[in-house]
Amino acid sequence: MSGAKNCPETPRQRMIGMMYLVLTAMLALNVSSEILKGFSMVDDSLHTTIESAENRNMGLYADFQDLFDKNPAKVREWLEKAKIAKKKSDDLFNYIESFKVALVRLTDAKEANDSAYVRQISAKDNLDKGFQYAINEKNGKVLKQKIEDYRKYLVDLSVDNPYKQKMYQSIFATKDVKTKDVTISWEESIFEMMPISAIITILTKYQSDIRTTEAEVVQYLKGQTDAADFRVNKITALVVPNTRYVIKGGKYSAQIVLSAVDSTKSPEYFVGGSSYKNGLYEVSCGKTGLFNYAGMIKLMGNDGLVRSYPFKSDYIVGEPSATVSNDALNVLYRGIDNIFSISVPGVASENVSVRVSGGTAQRTSSGKYVIRANQDGEINIAVYAKIDGKDLPMGGGSYRVRYLPDPKSYLQYTDAGGVPRLLQDGTISKRLLKSAGVSLIASYGSDELIKANFNIVSFTMRTNEGSVDASGPRFNSKQLGYIDRLEGGDFLILKNIKAVGLDGKMRSLGLIQIEI
Repeated sequence: MSGAKNCPETPRQRMIGMMYLVLTAMLALNVSSEILKGFSMVDDSLHTTIESAENRNMGLYADFQDLFDKNPAKVREWLEKAKIAKKKSDDLFNYIESFKVALVRLTDAKEANDSAYVRQISAKDNLDKGFQYAINEKNGKVLKQKIEDYRKYLVDLSVDNPYKQKMYQSIFATKDVKTKDVTISWEESIFEMMPISAIITILTKYQSDIRTTEAEVVQYLKGQTDAADFRVNKITALVVPNTRYVIKGGKYSAQIVLSAVDSTKSPEYFVGGSSYKNGLYEVSCGKTGLFNYAGMIKLMGNDGLVRSYPFKSDYIVGEPSATVSNDALNVLYRGIDNIFSISVPGVASENVSVRVSGGTAQRTSSGKYVIRANQDGEINIAVYAKIDGKDLPMGGGSYRVRYLPDPKSYLQYTDAGGVPRLLQDGTISKRLLKSAGVSLIASYGSDELIKANFNIVSFTMRTNEGSVDASGPRFNSKQLGYIDRLEGGDFLILKNIKAVGLDGKMRSLGLIQIEI
């Protein structure tokens, strides 16, 4: 991925930047329109969920204010804390929104609306603008810090509730991804080599989690107005999902609770007429889309009457999706390690596996794989994610297999200053030509895009005295004798140069012309 102008780039980024047009063609192969359309659908559904959550939150704040109006002394402390919760939630939510709008404007080089949706992005498959804005321009670190500050506030607020602390730490986790060989930052796992449509969808999911968490916190604070009384006079049901975005084949999980309860009584939880012990609601997710459900909590009051408290919520099931990109080119080459970045949005890299039909795959680090082709024509790469103990297919694609492109032939020597040089058509002194270490090599040169080794098998040297064949990359004694008799201005030509690469293919390379 190429970096922004005047921003430091890694060698890999510079390499890929030189092949921008080739990479653009690769993106067209790797990110299908169906996957991009799926991100648009999920993003739209998340926005619908956010709007629904905001409407519920407005009702919560209105109820809280009504309680304050009736009993200011009792409610003031908790209402002030609720206002703090609202401000912190709004600050993070709005920052993420501005982050998304900036990404859309950067990607499409045009004005975006005040609210960013995946469907409004033209270049949905763009892989470098997210990296540029978040990593190169360091906005990802700012976002990470804001999420961490919000998480700390939530954890500190729930000091007496380890379950809630664990939940907040999970929902707003920003830990680096560690493997045996490398540590990948949270920013890199979200923004590096990820389609802009996927990035926007992930950020929208964070916004949905913020609004859901805000509701849970405000409901909790509202319940505290009666908690010290040991007598509940107002109860509201609350659904706390671990997440509202579920991959097809995964499991949706939510905790159904009361904001305040009598510890001497055990509520009964019902969803769609079925009872759920301890309020743990789980369903298998075999279809995609937005799903709504409703139920009630029954609790016997101090007067012996059973009261019912209704609730409703929703969750989203998305299509499986995988991002597969070749870090070298848009094809695989025989005989070398083809470096791939493979990830599944929302799934940790250690739970992602790759299977290759017609080749092999080896994980080298978080999200990085070495894929080798062992057949000509085409190979298939399939990506799986481990969800709830099962390996579920996430997608993949087919890749063409090609032999390595022919390299160029060079004469390699060290100049008088000790600097290594490559010569293909030029002048060299007879002393340097005969010095130790001079040899023929086959290489892609300084602009190489593929790391591959080639061995010189044979070549022919021609001077005005005749032609001499040699095996291997160095001059033999007879050739050195011809060189001894050359004078300034004389030419020698190295031709019939044969080289073989790791793919086993014998190649005939271009000649080298040297003037003494």
